Amino acid sequence: MTHPAAVEVAVRAQAELGEGPTWDAAAARLIWVDILGRRVHTYDPATGRRTVRTTEQHVGAAKPRAGGGLVLNLQGGIGLVDPDGSLRMAHREAVPGRRANDAAVAPDGSLWAGTMRYDEAPGGGTLARLTADGTHTTVLADVAVSNGTGWSPDGRLMYYVDSPTRRIDVFDHDLAGGRISGRRTLAEVEDGAGFPDGLTVDADGCVWVALWDGGAVRRYTPDGRLDKVVELPVPRGTACAFGGTGLTDLYVTTARTGLTAPHPLAGSVLVVPDAGKGLAQPAYAG
Repeated sequence: MTHPAAVEVAVRAQAELGEGPTWDAAAARLIWVDILGRRVHTYDPATGRRTVRTTEQHVGAAKPRAGGGLVLNLQGGIGLVDPDGSLRMAHREAVPGRRANDAAVAPDGSLWAGTMRYDEAPGGGTLARLTADGTHTTVLADVAVSNGTGWSPDGRLMYYVDSPTRRIDVFDHDLAGGRISGRRTLAEVEDGAGFPDGLTVDADGCVWVALWDGGAVRRYTPDGRLDKVVELPVPRGTACAFGGTGLTDLYVTTARTGLTAPHPLAGSVLVVPDAGKGLAQPAYAG
């Protein structure tokens, strides 16, 4: 079942906690973050050009905005980077002992942003939705480590990971109102195989998930069957996303935090060329 993929290095780095790869179609570049390093990175695979923006707070995710700039999931709330580079807060919610984690943009352009406690205590994290007009709603209030979030090609299903549960869950998603219901398990990662982390959904509706301490990325079919495993040269894959021309290259962020003897590539961004076919990701509408 292991996919004989050629895993290459896209960005050689030593990120403490690389996360959240996102293909910015308008700029033809990859956006990713180093959460603990307080940095937002971009990478243009056509030219090799890279940029780095330092943030004052731990940054869980960075996504493109429809009008230019970025939306940031920050420790103290949601920030908006305008096209001129200035930062302003769209929502403030600083909770002692808690930080931002992964985030995703829904088909309607709303941002779904996760949080977690630094000690990963059960129930200490949340998943919230921020609409284009700035309305902030807590969707899930009893989360440990809010992680991968993604939608099926038709937008009617939402996939979600609370990492310590070892599950990839699926909800029915109301396209009109952004509500979710009917939570059930799509797949469960067995003991010893790592913990599910960030995910992406491909054009076939399959879910690709990076495994923290699993040294791999897995693909599950819409009925929950495991059908591909891409082995990584590092133990802590954190998230994955399709990008590049045609959205066929799978980018994988990695981490070195907590490793006593990190692999030389730990913290780098890896890429699997021609791994599949991704879905175009919407930009945040606000």
